[in-house]
Amino acid sequence: MLHFTRDEFAARRRSVALVMAAHGLDALLMFRQESMYWLTGYDTFGYVFFQCLVLTAEGKLILLTRRPDREQARLTSTIDDVRIWVDGEGARPAVMLRDILDGAGLRGRRLGVEFEAYGLTGRNCMRLLGALDGFAELSDASELISRLRLVKSPAELEYVRRAAALADAALAAAEQMALPWAQEADILAAMQAAVLRGDGDYPANPFIIGSGDHALLVRYASGRRRLEPRDQLMLEFAGSYRHYHACLMRTLCVGEPTEQHRAFHAAATAALHACIDAMRPGRTVGEVFAAHARVFDEAGYRAQRLNACGYSLGTTFQPNWMDWPMIYEGNPVVIEPGMVFFLHMILADPQTNTAMAPGVTVVTTAGAAEVLSRHKLDLFVG
Repeated sequence: MLHFTRDEFAARRRSVALVMAAHGLDALLMFRQESMYWLTGYDTFGYVFFQCLVLTAEGKLILLTRRPDREQARLTSTIDDVRIWVDGEGARPAVMLRDILDGAGLRGRRLGVEFEAYGLTGRNCMRLLGALDGFAELSDASELISRLRLVKSPAELEYVRRAAALADAALAAAEQMALPWAQEADILAAMQAAVLRGDGDYPANPFIIGSGDHALLVRYASGRRRLEPRDQLMLEFAGSYRHYHACLMRTLCVGEPTEQHRAFHAAATAALHACIDAMRPGRTVGEVFAAHARVFDEAGYRAQRLNACGYSLGTTFQPNWMDWPMIYEGNPVVIEPGMVFFLHMILADPQTNTAMAPGVTVVTTAGAAEVLSRHKLDLFVG
């Protein structure tokens, strides 16, 4: 099943070929699952083993993978040429890849490699470098496709909007259940069920949920608790549709909020609005972070804020849904229409165990960025 037309996949391949030519590359060795999915539709988690998709300057695609992923490629992608390396103690897939490249006439040529990839472990990278030593000139092309993926096509944006609707459904489910004595496990189950019932996917990393002092966490941690009559519940989660993500983040107050909750909320929502306003074509991602830092620092919360306030979203695979680029100080990436970003305004005070973290997904336009959630940013009190 292809989730985009063959014409769109062909257009993506042509765009990659143009960038490869501009960089003088004779082939691109892809180890990022996001690149393989975007370029061909290939959908798997088999990238946890050695797997490489080769794209030559002439547009030929060759996938080297394990036997379980042959049918994945046949049924989900536009790839016709699939080579299989056989599991075993003496398996040498990197050497097999070299032989494939040799057969494609790429000996002595210039090859781009996606070194920044979860699909290329340190050990496998050492084996790759050993197999290709003296064979060809290697160049780091880790962001070549990531840069092309940054601006979404109309078809991609439709999937992002579907994902945003699923995220809204998950937040609505959580708000209904964020009451004294509620179990975190029940809330989490209801949120994930809302996404799956809406024909969504599992997200690229776990939903993050934490209450009490664990509301300060912005990573998933095992273990559940029951909400107390006066509590705080932090949620960071995503709707995912055809692997495209739209994230939301909220800190829900159970019972009467503290004055610090209210002060944090006022500063965090002001920072979020400032970032949304800064998310305009021609500005840089670093300018968006500067808006976040300015509001928080002027409010006296430099020690409670983070050093990044979001990142791009798109089609991503485990272990996380964070895509390139990150929103941090001085990031020079220029904003264009059609980009999708998750903006999160996180404040955490370990001295008082107080947290506040509103976050939304936006899509950039020719003017003001569009927020993709129907939920208001008012302080929630359950």
